Amino acid sequence: MQTRKLIILAGALLLPALFTVASALGVAGGDAAFLESVHGVQFFALAYLGAKHMVTGYDHLLFLAGVMFFLYRLKDVALYATLFAVGHSVTLLLGVLAGIKANAFLVDAVIGLSVVYKALENLGALRKWGIRIDTRAAVLAFGLVHGFGLSTKLQDLALSREGLVGNILSFNIGVELGQIVALTFILLALQLWRRGGSFLRDAWAANVVIMAAGLALFGYQLTGYFVNRV
Repeated sequence: MQTRKLIILAGALLLPALFTVASALGVAGGDAAFLESVHGVQFFALAYLGAKHMVTGYDHLLFLAGVMFFLYRLKDVALYATLFAVGHSVTLLLGVLAGIKANAFLVDAVIGLSVVYKALENLGALRKWGIRIDTRAAVLAFGLVHGFGLSTKLQDLALSREGLVGNILSFNIGVELGQIVALTFILLALQLWRRGGSFLRDAWAANVVIMAAGLALFGYQLTGYFVNRV
């Protein structure tokens, strides 16, 4: 019970923080300025920025935490991580290189819903409501959405066409390396929690926090969409 209270308290502290940093979901000011100054391929710099985006992108981390929450076998972890990575890579590369774009607020709102979906699935709510979704297809689909969200933000920058293909590929490689790092820490944390004996007892509270964070992100981005239309 004490652990559950701590989880709920963490969620209460987390939600205001989400609103504070939600504006940073895109590429940070200094990084954006650097990207706009790049001419020609700069593999290591772009790979670093890609990795940085993944390990500091709490929307990605929340979704991945939800996906990994009840995965115990390494092959399942590898499968779902690969599905998310493939989806993320396809729309990141295709979006930027082909100039495919959508409203960033709406895409980020869907990303918030992806977090809500996974928490609801973990809570068993979808099953109780008679909603059956292939989790593998859902993770791939939301991977596409997450990658599209990032590609939309990159397209808001004045990126040089010189070396653009190589730089976007480098950025994407960095994103996937960052995902490996993030997943490693998420899985280690889950493994330590599972050994403590309170994991199954407090899983409900943890996923409620994840769902609340997803709803906060959804609401923030939807509000931004309507406010910016005025």
